[in-house]
Amino acid sequence: MNQLPADKTVPVTLLSSCFNNTSATYKFYWFLSILEAVEKGNHLIKKQGLFAGMIANAWYTINYFNLSFGKQDQLQRAIKQIIAIENLAIDAKKEHIIEKLTTTANVETIKNLRYFDGEVPYRFLSPWFIAIKGSKQEIYKLSQDFSNDCLYAVNEHEVIINPKWINYLNENSGILKAFCYWHLCIYLQKHNPNVPDIANKLFKRPQRSGLLKQRKDFWDIVINQNGPVKCIYTSTHLHLNEYAVEHFVPFAFVSHDLIWNLIPADKRFNSSKSDKLPIMDKHFEAYFEVQELAMKTIFSLSPHNKLLQDYLTILPDLTLLNSLSREKLKTRFRENIQPLITIAANNGFEYMNPL
Repeated sequence: MNQLPADKTVPVTLLSSCFNNTSATYKFYWFLSILEAVEKGNHLIKKQGLFAGMIANAWYTINYFNLSFGKQDQLQRAIKQIIAIENLAIDAKKEHIIEKLTTTANVETIKNLRYFDGEVPYRFLSPWFIAIKGSKQEIYKLSQDFSNDCLYAVNEHEVIINPKWINYLNENSGILKAFCYWHLCIYLQKHNPNVPDIANKLFKRPQRSGLLKQRKDFWDIVINQNGPVKCIYTSTHLHLNEYAVEHFVPFAFVSHDLIWNLIPADKRFNSSKSDKLPIMDKHFEAYFEVQELAMKTIFSLSPHNKLLQDYLTILPDLTLLNSLSREKLKTRFRENIQPLITIAANNGFEYMNPL
């Protein structure tokens, strides 16, 4: 996804070079905000609305997945301050965030939004004005008559989309967004080298897949065969239909539902655990015990159960399950889990409070 559709009427190569040598995420989120405005038929766009769109598009990635945007990037700082000032939830809907930020009268919020005015609108146009050497006022002036077929004209309060670009932006909006997200993904991967599944952490999923299959085809079988299992957090005995299936390492970090990271838990506790990290010294032994029981039970009863394949990252040859010593199996689980928890903690995920 490193090329854009060609067009004879506009200089597409200049647009595609906008994301070269980026040192922050601003350009990505600025362009996404512009595309969303154009899709709605807006061609004369208030800057505050575009800055609000930047914040809203980065909101979930920062607040839910805790990705690092790099030391120079101020989006994280702005979002953390805006949460407190505007009393917005970390999982607030995108439309609500934009509406709140475009109508706010709070001086501090407006100041946070206007910060991005100092660099983003004119620097995005730099490929069209390569000889200007970064002069903001000169680029503003030249953009007024869409010199060099630049994407937009910009002044102190507004962005006006160049009419020559409108059809191209509308007809290729999906490809343009994918192009932008692809470059954003590469940028974030450099700043989060050990974080899994960056691509699926760039936006909020419309709906999380449920865990019904993991419950019915795995944990119900384990409990039905062995009787109630203990919740590793509360020691409550968990019976059929009386437990939640929870992610040991938070879904917000791993971004998957593999069975080695899913365990039965007390329903009430699960709702309060949220995205907190388990404490290895306190919870790993019990986690391993219930995983070992489950793994061996399912392998014994149904060795072709598809969910057993989730364990291949821990034990590439499942036929060794019953011959491998318990300590070696435990070591493999620990070596799989410990780095994830350490990296998640380094990325801002909090540990549970000891019970």
